[in-house]
Amino acid sequence: MKAVAAADLVVFLCIANHLSFSRAAVELGLSPSALSHALRALEERLGVRLFNRTTRSVALTEAGERLYARIRPAFRDIDDALEDLNQFRDTPSGTLRISAGRAAAQLVLLPLASRFLAAYPEVNLEISADDALVDVVSAGFDAGVRFGERLEADMVSLPLGPYMRSVVVGSPEFFARHPRPQKPQDLQGLPCIRHRFPSGSLYRWEFERGGMQLEIEVDGPLTLGDVGLMVGPALQGSGLAYVFEEMVREHVADGRLVQVLEDWCPYYPGLHLYYPSRRQVPAVLKAFIEFARAARQPA
Repeated sequence: MKAVAAADLVVFLCIANHLSFSRAAVELGLSPSALSHALRALEERLGVRLFNRTTRSVALTEAGERLYARIRPAFRDIDDALEDLNQFRDTPSGTLRISAGRAAAQLVLLPLASRFLAAYPEVNLEISADDALVDVVSAGFDAGVRFGERLEADMVSLPLGPYMRSVVVGSPEFFARHPRPQKPQDLQGLPCIRHRFPSGSLYRWEFERGGMQLEIEVDGPLTLGDVGLMVGPALQGSGLAYVFEEMVREHVADGRLVQVLEDWCPYYPGLHLYYPSRRQVPAVLKAFIEFARAARQPA
């Protein structure tokens, strides 16, 4: 077997982490064709196939899984050793990668990120906004931000903001043509703007009052994959929207939108930053955690 360089194993690990040539190429700053060539060269030197590749999927072979299991802890130890050097710097530096839902990024994460980058100019912050649930560890993220995230046992979480709630809103023009719902069941006779998850399922509007919980399957002529896009059609009278209150607060205050079913829309825990429980938290993530924690403190 020919000698293998550490750089070759970095290529292998990155592809194995993402199980995607395109995402691995972006992380490594290479073209997909250059990455594929590097992997083929590595497999030729090792004399074994590490991945099964089709036009639709990438999967580790049995040999690839064994190599991944053996070298991943070693490279993590190397990363931790390099991370130790950050304690000798005046301020943290490096790249922090965070996965967040679109609404989470818009409402809380981006405003916080702007202030954080002003305080730590040597940090690069990469935010991936995607409503699909992401395994932050396997996808190579340092942390994630989600609403009501169900965390694995090895995750640590930190609240990023206050309690929040979703509200039902419609324009005055809409209610000039349709009656206002008095109870959640009345929504089933009204045109609503629906939300489809990345998984393909439609969101059932959730309500609660006096310990009673309801899930309503609404109908309507417009279905969107991004909650943030619902505000515009609601303003134009296309239907009722069920969105985060913060997205429509100003529109409700100036009368452009009317809120209904208020007593059926309770508050719930807001956004959480979550990250893997590891032996060592990277200095740049630690700085972000401390910054986020301080931002929640009253002035």
